Amino acid sequence: MSIRTPRRQGGVTLIELLVVVAIVGILASIAYPSYQVQVARSWRTQAIACLEEMAQGMERRFTGAMSYAGTEPPGNSCAIDASPSWAVLDADLAERYEFGFVADPEQTTYTLEAVPLGQQAAADARCGTLSLDQAGRRGASGDASAEDCW
Repeated sequence: MSIRTPRRQGGVTLIELLVVVAIVGILASIAYPSYQVQVARSWRTQAIACLEEMAQGMERRFTGAMSYAGTEPPGNSCAIDASPSWAVLDADLAERYEFGFVADPEQTTYTLEAVPLGQQAAADARCGTLSLDQAGRRGASGDASAEDCW
């Protein structure tokens, strides 16, 4: 005579499920802040590209007029002082940075800046406002050095 042993019910216990949820939560709490830093860095990189594009436009104008004075910001794909005449190809960039001059350009000098707005200002406070002048000097108003931000 054979004795039948009851078959064990297959499936996931509540304890196993809680362990998996805890592991996923721990991994997410580590990965998400790193992800946010990388997103802020990518927007900063795009803003830097826009500043450099604007500087190239300023140099082209200087070559023709031998002066930066009275110059409007050169046309490009960046947002300039929220003016509708300067098209913004990426509306998300316009929500994160405002581009323009620190002061009106003089005959031989100008300084362009990218001021972080909203969530970018909070996420990338260590770099702050980025600047670029006619001599190619790069600046950052935050705690980090310009070399780290650029």
